[in-house]
Amino acid sequence: MDLALKFLCPRWGFEDIPWSVFLKQVKEANYAGIEWFPFGETCDVQEVLDLLKYYDLDFAIVMAVIKPYTNFEQYLEDLKQDLNKLMDIRDEFKTPLFFSAQTGREFFNDNQIQACLDLCNEFQDQYQTPVYQETHRNKWSYAVHRVAPILAKNLDLKLTLDASHWFCVSESYLEDQQAAVNSAIAHARHIHARVGSTQSSQVWDPADAEYGEALAAHVQIWDKWVGQMKMNKLPITITPEFGPAPYMVKGNRTRSLREEQWRINLWMKDFLQKRYC
Repeated sequence: MDLALKFLCPRWGFEDIPWSVFLKQVKEANYAGIEWFPFGETCDVQEVLDLLKYYDLDFAIVMAVIKPYTNFEQYLEDLKQDLNKLMDIRDEFKTPLFFSAQTGREFFNDNQIQACLDLCNEFQDQYQTPVYQETHRNKWSYAVHRVAPILAKNLDLKLTLDASHWFCVSESYLEDQQAAVNSAIAHARHIHARVGSTQSSQVWDPADAEYGEALAAHVQIWDKWVGQMKMNKLPITITPEFGPAPYMVKGNRTRSLREEQWRINLWMKDFLQKRYC
């Protein structure tokens, strides 16, 4: 992957759109590829890979253990099985750029978290495909104060950084946790560009003036991250990740939620493209 800024379009929210239609729209919107949660739908994986090749689109995989479990050992086995299945989504023409793994739970202890990270590292080494840990509510990475000590013990750990979750969890823009934020930026290799606030993980519309403070708080982090990636000559990938319901609420919108999700993610992509290119 070259060093050009690449935007990935989330498949999330569009799972019922035929892949041929969806990928044609993605290409026409000038995305470089998609971010895909394969467990969110039933499809012919090879057909998707063939269409990605046809449209010359990259792909990354998002994953989380969604099966119910009764104890940590069962969770770890489920994580192993899921990684095994998802790592096989590749062929000689198309392989995932990376995995964005929503791993563990917020109540896991340090030893359990480390076991999850070690397992992800095993698959990363075996398949030569990066596995980034996604910062996310409900997961071990739910808050910046929890992530920072883990990063200090795992110097090679890489993140998919989504600050919208952290702002919501802490009910702040982390003004008093900048050292921890900077540590996360240093470990980040991919960004989920959704704007959240101190009261929600997704604002109504990032272009609205009333969310200016929230947008500025995210941009401050993204600016540092893009500068770091350019300085280190590392590939820059961003997913505008405004999601469907219940992340997006209907209220008095005049368009359908699907149209709104597509529109807002395009706005986010264009906003960042102009800023960083």
